[in-house]
Amino acid sequence: MEQLEKIEIALQSIRPFLQKDGGDVEFVELTEDNVVRVRLVGACETCSMSAMTLKAGIEESIKNAIPQITRVEAI
Repeated sequence: MEQLEKIEIALQSIRPFLQKDGGDVEFVELTEDNVVRVRLVGACETCSMSAMTLKAGIEESIKNAIPQITRVEAI
């Protein structure tokens, strides 16, 4: 399975929790140095907990699926 496919599956696993609160996440890119860039949308864009959601939820899901990912950042 390709890295991009694994990233999308990881995002799908966390997406219901984000959507429950009116938000969502979109995959933007995977850089050459294994950084995943995502865009938080909807309620996630302005939520004060978005940094925690990004690190504890999204980044953890992606790193569990693809250990060589160095970090996940929101743009």
